[in-house]
Amino acid sequence: MEPTLSAGQGLVAVRSSRARVGQLRCVEHPDREGFWLVKRVADLPSPGCMWVSSDNAGVATVDSEQLGLLPVEGSWRVLVRIPLRLM
Repeated sequence: MEPTLSAGQGLVAVRSSRARVGQLRCVEHPDREGFWLVKRVADLPSPGCMWVSSDNAGVATVDSEQLGLLPVEGSWRVLVRIPLRLM
């Protein structure tokens, strides 16, 4: 998610079933249990579903281009990004 986030940076997130375009969300990878992705909501094409994208366009990433629509339910809304200097 660079330039928005840096590797190793901490996050504070809350489970939320209401997503908005532009939000950062933590979503569990649908094919890798326990593997979480931090992505930006790019679109909400239907109730309960979201299209997510990466902010890091220069690197091969996993987002809705590969995964398709993801459920909003079970995702977490990022509230605070903790600066690396505090980690």
